[in-house]
Amino acid sequence: MKKLLTTSLLGAALIAGVVQAQDTEQLRIGVDVPYEPMEYRTPDGELTGFDIELGNAMCAQINADCEWVVQAWDGIIPGLLARKYDAIMSSMTINDERRQTVLFSDPYIKPPSAWFAAADSGIETTYPESLKGKTIGVQRGTLQDNYVTDMYGDVANISRYTTADDLVLDMDAGRVDIAFLDFPVGKSTLLDSKDGDYVTVGDMISEPAKYFGEGFGIAFRPRDKELAERFDDALATLKDNGTYQKIYDKYFKTQQ
Repeated sequence: MKKLLTTSLLGAALIAGVVQAQDTEQLRIGVDVPYEPMEYRTPDGELTGFDIELGNAMCAQINADCEWVVQAWDGIIPGLLARKYDAIMSSMTINDERRQTVLFSDPYIKPPSAWFAAADSGIETTYPESLKGKTIGVQRGTLQDNYVTDMYGDVANISRYTTADDLVLDMDAGRVDIAFLDFPVGKSTLLDSKDGDYVTVGDMISEPAKYFGEGFGIAFRPRDKELAERFDDALATLKDNGTYQKIYDKYFKTQQ
């Protein structure tokens, strides 16, 4: 009887394990790397950053096993629509133009954009006339690219880069006079850099909403409303239980 009971318990445990494994959803999330401190690789190659840690916490909250799929920015929405992954969590600004193609979660952060230049550049203001003939660096296809193109395209030269790291290399080499980036990215790659002496120029910028949207959101295919709602619920829970603030402070506390 004892042997039979032990066998029954073992069988029940195995069945429970199978059921639990089946209950864990498999999801893939697209991300553009690097975009420090939002998403980047550690020296040993591990993906990390605010988006990665928050995304993993949200996946755990909805009982999903999430795999991160690295995708260049200019193909990240087409990749979602082609079902290469189930969502995009890669510092994507929510705006009306993108809403025509994807479904967004609630905003999970709204960082300002800022201008960055070498401390000895002599650039003190960012009015269009102040940057006449200058070379402005932006990451291709971003909201900063759209803003600079419309506001400065007639007076300045615009250099577009696939990654923020490529832009920084040209800043260090003196081929770019001033960069316009998300502030957390510019702080991490330029202000905190040991290879150059950089400063912010002018005020932080987060308006007009036409360019800067409502903050960063997770993008889904329009049909995946239920999945988006689950991530929204997970975000709300992580904010309520303090997990969100802990992750936020890890990456941005020094900016407060």
